[in-house]
Amino acid sequence: MIESDYIAEVIETSTTQFFAQCLETKDLSFPIMPPFGSLVKSLDEESGNTILAVVTYATTTSIDSVHHTRALGLSLAELREQQPQIFAMLKTEFKATIVGFKNSFMTQDDSEVYHQYLPPRPPQIHQAVYRCQEKEIINFSKKFDFLRILLQVKEAPVDALIIASIRNIYLLKKSDKNWLVHIGRALGILLKDDYDRLHYILNQVIT
Repeated sequence: MIESDYIAEVIETSTTQFFAQCLETKDLSFPIMPPFGSLVKSLDEESGNTILAVVTYATTTSIDSVHHTRALGLSLAELREQQPQIFAMLKTEFKATIVGFKNSFMTQDDSEVYHQYLPPRPPQIHQAVYRCQEKEIINFSKKFDFLRILLQVKEAPVDALIIASIRNIYLLKKSDKNWLVHIGRALGILLKDDYDRLHYILNQVIT
């Protein structure tokens, strides 16, 4: 794992999603918040499976549940100079919906096997959460079954989530039109009775 990709730790876990708290930074800045719709990963140590999930929600709040954060009217630079303790009093957390996993073994041609359905177990509590690397995202996005999982997410604006997820991969693949056509067809099958919704999603990906 690349150290800079280690961004959070699992603090709640379930069959379909996990909740993670971002790590504190070493300087006076806010923790790294993974983008909405981006792919992150964690580990089920007992099986050796790497769990892949899509970020569906993120928040930065006070660590003190009694005394809420209040507006100070200062810029970030002024906060660092005048109120540096503020950064230690905030926490950044995010939810991620599990969309698949990969086994610890390789195929005969040394390629990784990705499964786009729920793993037998989610990552354990206190497991590290990493940003997925470019190679992992490209390999994972060769299949489109994860779209069906995203369409069933209840706690996020689903259309916006799918747009963000597809756009993130599309840009990473350097605007690969052929890939966009194929994922558009896969989404069209899932949304066959709602052409207007399909058109809206695909149009937002490329604008």
